Amino acid sequence: MTVIWFLLALGILVTIHEFGHFYVARLCGVRVIRFSVGFGKPLLSRTDRFGTEYTLAAIPLGGYVKMLDEREGDVDPSEREYAFTQKSVWQRMAIVVAGPVANFILAIILYFILAVMGGNGIAPVVGALPEDGVAARAGLQINDEIVSVDEQDVRTWSDVFSLLVSRVGDTGNIVLGIKPFSDHDDGVIESPEKQQSVSTISLPIERWLHDDDQPDFFKALGIVQYIPDGEVIIDQVLPESAAEISGLQSGDRIIRVDDIAISSWQRWVEYVRARPNIPIVLQVERQSSDLLSNRFELTIVPNVAEIDGEEIGRAGVSSALQWPANMIRPIEYTLPEAMVKGFTQTWERSEFILLFIKKLIFAEVSTKNLSGTFTIAQVAGDSAKAGIKSYLAFLAFLSVSLGVFNLLPIPVLDGGHLLYYVVEAIKGSPVSEKIQVVGYQIGLFVVLGVMVVAHVNDLVRIFS
Repeated sequence: MTVIWFLLALGILVTIHEFGHFYVARLCGVRVIRFSVGFGKPLLSRTDRFGTEYTLAAIPLGGYVKMLDEREGDVDPSEREYAFTQKSVWQRMAIVVAGPVANFILAIILYFILAVMGGNGIAPVVGALPEDGVAARAGLQINDEIVSVDEQDVRTWSDVFSLLVSRVGDTGNIVLGIKPFSDHDDGVIESPEKQQSVSTISLPIERWLHDDDQPDFFKALGIVQYIPDGEVIIDQVLPESAAEISGLQSGDRIIRVDDIAISSWQRWVEYVRARPNIPIVLQVERQSSDLLSNRFELTIVPNVAEIDGEEIGRAGVSSALQWPANMIRPIEYTLPEAMVKGFTQTWERSEFILLFIKKLIFAEVSTKNLSGTFTIAQVAGDSAKAGIKSYLAFLAFLSVSLGVFNLLPIPVLDGGHLLYYVVEAIKGSPVSEKIQVVGYQIGLFVVLGVMVVAHVNDLVRIFS
């Protein structure tokens, strides 16, 4: 299923991207010879009345639009006016930029749909903090609510996470706005009374997490999410995890571990984390199909995971926590607000990707953060398992990434061709063929180099 969800995402993004080129080429009077999704041998093919062949090819890792082009062979004099090379530089620029623009349009639509769907988030209220953590030393206390990060308002933990991600590799301070959590707060700071209750703390960072390929942003700052007390009830069991191997199922209630009563999810997590690869005997209560409950024992051996050089145990389960109503933040938008959100989300994600590329170039973040096909496929599968909203969010972000990446001024990419046409528009004549060939070779070297590093990172993650 992971492969299927990945190929579906790739198919959608490639088709939209190439359709952008195809549509604008047709508008500009260019004859399109072939519209292909995938490379290699065609599996399906049909030709329309304009002579354009539409194909679905065997290698589903990209696509292309082949146009009538004098650079690729002789063109019949009667068809020269339909050749790409015969169009004005402005038309050629429009055709080249249309692919990435189509990806941005798709992202806007997807973010609009997500905004219309709405949802809920959890208030960013902190729990018990490690005394030696950065946050505790700066003055953050249990039951504080984070209301802003670097002067940008936040209402949920997801908002906090999104802003912390952008600070990776930075040196300076992360400034948090905090206030004591109140049962009656909705997370919006408007009234003078609420504004007066907000204070700020600064968390010093230096080349923050620049060399981590799987950074734990909250742990690095010593920030712990508040988890409500309650029964330890399993919500989801991850495939091939220690929990699945042991026999745990969704809906199971864990009563005791190694003959110790467990009354909170936080205590369960701490107990498992402290016992990597050590057998734990669980007393479990399970409801049968006839609505009767039965208790039994099973043994789980937590998998070993490494975070910041420390080995921890992982069971591979998520909780069915019952959050207090006052900590659930509804996320709702009107249709006009949702449309604005579609544009702003696409813009913000584009800014984030460009910032990340800048940090890579200046070695502010490690190349370990680059991911290739295997990681993208894994994220596609995981997001699909998490639900339609998670998959659409993944698809939107990947569409933005594809749009931004293709606009980089690197020959072999759309942005490289666009750069040549901009130069041509300024100087009044095309860039020399020799320069274009050299640029193509350099661009190919850069792109292939990035792909090799990204896929090596993938393989290291898989085999480690």
